[in-house]
Amino acid sequence: MDIILSILNGFVKNILTKPAFFIGFLVLIGYLLDGKKWYEALAGFIKATVGYMILMVGSGGLVSTFRPILTGLKDRFNISATVIDPYFGQNAVTEGMEHLGKSFSQVMILLLVAFIVNIILVRLKNITKMRAVFTTGHVQMQQAATAFWLIVFCFPKLGQTPILVIMAILLGLYWAVGSNLTVEDTQRLTDGAGFCIAHQQMFGIRLACWLSDKLFANKKDQSKDIDDIELPGFLSIFNENMVATAILMTLFFGIIQGVLGKEYLVAQEALTMEDNFFFYILQSSFSFAVNLAILQLGVRTFVGELTASFDGIQNKLLPGALPGIDCAAVFGFGAANAVTIGFMFGALGQFLAIAILFLLKSPTLIIAGFVPLFFDNAVIGVYANNRGGYKAAFLMPFISGLIQVFGSAFIATYTGLAQYGGYLGMFDWATVWPAFTVLINNIQYVGVAIVAIFLIVIPQLQYKKNKKGYFMITEDYEKYKETIENK
Repeated sequence: MDIILSILNGFVKNILTKPAFFIGFLVLIGYLLDGKKWYEALAGFIKATVGYMILMVGSGGLVSTFRPILTGLKDRFNISATVIDPYFGQNAVTEGMEHLGKSFSQVMILLLVAFIVNIILVRLKNITKMRAVFTTGHVQMQQAATAFWLIVFCFPKLGQTPILVIMAILLGLYWAVGSNLTVEDTQRLTDGAGFCIAHQQMFGIRLACWLSDKLFANKKDQSKDIDDIELPGFLSIFNENMVATAILMTLFFGIIQGVLGKEYLVAQEALTMEDNFFFYILQSSFSFAVNLAILQLGVRTFVGELTASFDGIQNKLLPGALPGIDCAAVFGFGAANAVTIGFMFGALGQFLAIAILFLLKSPTLIIAGFVPLFFDNAVIGVYANNRGGYKAAFLMPFISGLIQVFGSAFIATYTGLAQYGGYLGMFDWATVWPAFTVLINNIQYVGVAIVAIFLIVIPQLQYKKNKKGYFMITEDYEKYKETIENK
């Protein structure tokens, strides 16, 4: 028994929670099941793993460069506030658990059990109508930490094992249902690339696409794509994605860095007194465009391998299933400028919401964290533009920014996590999870049952709406498109 547990623990630590190796592992298994020669499968494993690592370099570069700039506002002006960011949220949970005399030592087993629940739900897709496997391990870790705090808040006297059972069921359902919600929208955005999203804004993506369809799609001049807009005169330079990104980020982060001041940044060892402050701002802002280009290269490198290899897994193990992967994968599709536009308008929404909290003297003030600010809102911008054009790409991230701040301020205050300085803060965790928490906290086990039933019903409703094409969209996208066109 100890040997089995050791093997399982090793799998979770070294593969399941390491998305690059997990994606590579899926590609390897997929190619072997598809009858490829061992060296072809090995080559696919290497290409997919390296491609995902390239994506992580770009993603990590964005986060490491710009997170300190945003959180520096908290330190520079000595503001007692909660930073909405997955890593700050995870640290806050760890500190809070230590304060309560509890530990999160069984997290690896929780992840494995919740992942198995996800796989079982997909394997029984004819009954459950769930078609997506959540493969983003680092996101699972962050979500497990936050969910642990929320469930402990609802059941403070419950033993650790029962809490982990409740969490495994709810997280497994959330991973399967949430990623399943993004299947149609992602297949449409990517023209059948063969993946969906497994991240922190899955309900947000579906809501943004639904609203974009309702408000802007098929309406004259309102559904024009960002790339279709021809700007006149000197503004035409913004038609070039790299130029637009560099200029807008220089304005955005230049203002924040100017507010922080050179002396503060020198104290943080970001630069020296001898360095020119203006060119430091240019360099750090232009690095946004650099890291975004690296990220998009990573997407192009691994998505093709994942799509080609997953046929073997579909045919032999999980028929009709798609892998749910990091939301950054969609940055290689759709309008290039939608990424920057989504980020900027999401930031406007967040800053407006923060100002409102300040004016209303909210018990919890929020500091914008880079991960929700960029990865939620840029992703929503890409999807919204695809479904409703440039006006949707402006409006949906702006609404998302408002929701992230107001929802996070509420749940961080409600559960007491604000006192530890951080909360996960991304769209689903500022909307559906606060709703789940309030429900469970007030009616306990009945609330758990209601949440589980709610999640189970969602894919049933999706299937009922499109019985003919529901599984076809994952199994044969070209045939699905022909069916839609014939209608």
